[in-house]
Amino acid sequence: MTYCLGIKNREGIIGLADTRITSGTETTTSKKVFTVNKKKHSFFIMTSGLRSVRDKAITYFKEVIEEQDESFTKLYKTVNKFADQIKRVATEDRESLERAGMSFNLFSIVGGQLEKDTEPKLYLLYPQGNWIEIGEGTPFVIIGNTGFGNPILKRALHFDDDMKFALKVAFLSFDATRISANDVDFPIDTVILKNNSFDMIEHRFDGKELSELSDYWNSNLKDGINGLSADILNEAFKAKHEKTMKML
Repeated sequence: MTYCLGIKNREGIIGLADTRITSGTETTTSKKVFTVNKKKHSFFIMTSGLRSVRDKAITYFKEVIEEQDESFTKLYKTVNKFADQIKRVATEDRESLERAGMSFNLFSIVGGQLEKDTEPKLYLLYPQGNWIEIGEGTPFVIIGNTGFGNPILKRALHFDDDMKFALKVAFLSFDATRISANDVDFPIDTVILKNNSFDMIEHRFDGKELSELSDYWNSNLKDGINGLSADILNEAFKAKHEKTMKML
């Protein structure tokens, strides 16, 4: 499984991806973020799905970039070209994959800013090649293992938050998923692109570097629960006949 998260806010966009490929008796890791970082031309692609499909689509897309990259002036055009490569791989491999009992299921998050984009853009690209743009209303998107990291994002993250706050929430969302699922784990890769900077900043973190943040959050979460005033919940500890007598 995979955990890839894209966030758009007032200052730019953030991407975060785990690196776990396989789990169990033998674990392997690999980078799930592909980046292009040129003058006035910066974007990333994060993927979730069969690794073989991803690698083939990215390889085809690299050839497109070599031949046509200068013609991409807005990010949606880049998304369309990558979608074409996914559909090309689907034409070549879908039937044989399905005969083997596997699904063609490559989801992608594409984020970045090209020279004619007024601001960084963030898109969710479906296996069928269609896409949606992520905006202010719900300023994030997850692909892969989506269930465990969603609650803190929905509760805490807003478009007007600054980049540092958004990155903290992104990490805690990943950490909740890591704790709950054995197929998502460190190291994690982050990408940050600020408005009109056209400079993608990449970084990799391992578990030891971020363990203090995880421990701090766990401790404060427990303290917060202990300090929660919830007298109404005491009713759950009363025997049924006590409640009946009280009503009488």
